[in-house]
Amino acid sequence: MHEKIKVGLGTSTVHPETTAGAFETAAELGYDGVELMVGVDRSSTDINYVESLRDKYQVPVLSVHSPCLIITQNTWSSEPWEKLEVSTKAAKRLGADVVVVHPPFRWQHDYAANFVTGVREVAEKSGVTIAVENMYPWRVLGREILAYHPHWDPTNFNYDALTFDLSHAAIGRADPFQMVNEWGSRLRHLHLTDGHDSMMDEHLFPGEGDMRSWEVLEHIVRSGYAGHVIHEISTRKMPSVQARREKLRECLETTRMHIENARRTA
Repeated sequence: MHEKIKVGLGTSTVHPETTAGAFETAAELGYDGVELMVGVDRSSTDINYVESLRDKYQVPVLSVHSPCLIITQNTWSSEPWEKLEVSTKAAKRLGADVVVVHPPFRWQHDYAANFVTGVREVAEKSGVTIAVENMYPWRVLGREILAYHPHWDPTNFNYDALTFDLSHAAIGRADPFQMVNEWGSRLRHLHLTDGHDSMMDEHLFPGEGDMRSWEVLEHIVRSGYAGHVIHEISTRKMPSVQARREKLRECLETTRMHIENARRTA
């Protein structure tokens, strides 16, 4: 009997709605849980409040996305290792088993210098899986700028656990099948989204870009993937809350259909 793959809603997906709106949406649509994106709105940084939302809506927190965007550089702390440790503590309190983190920016010299070994140490100390996410090169006037250190692509570094984001892979012009095959059992977490070869981090609905997202999902499930599948999608241009929820309802149903199809044909 296969362990159930849980499908979660990234709280940033409902932006400009708040974290509360994400929990309400997840409850209404029947998601298995949420991924808490820390720092997108102020309420997401208050773990007491997030815990109350979890209990009110009876929606588990599956994963915590550590605050590592440029706009969240001072969220929880200005010291990156402290931010990561606080993220693991939040995950344990909320019942999440994964923390997602980005590679450091190049200007975070001390953090970047020991990132690979430091992530392992924090994970072992906390008992929480820390899954490093693939990012992408920045491009200016056709030239690539490596904004992340040791690299935006975590493939060739000695991380124990990785998060695969299909929108980021699109910008990086990566072959998604090759990437997940090279990662093997290190693939522990999936941001199911989509994108094109562009400079924009689009976070489209699966199937709306060039990454063959549904095929990738079935491929990794047939390969034995048992981690969470998180919808991290940009819906800010949707005309209404109801339109957003209807689109997400369809996406959730389609995601579960592809997971079941892959397991039947494995």
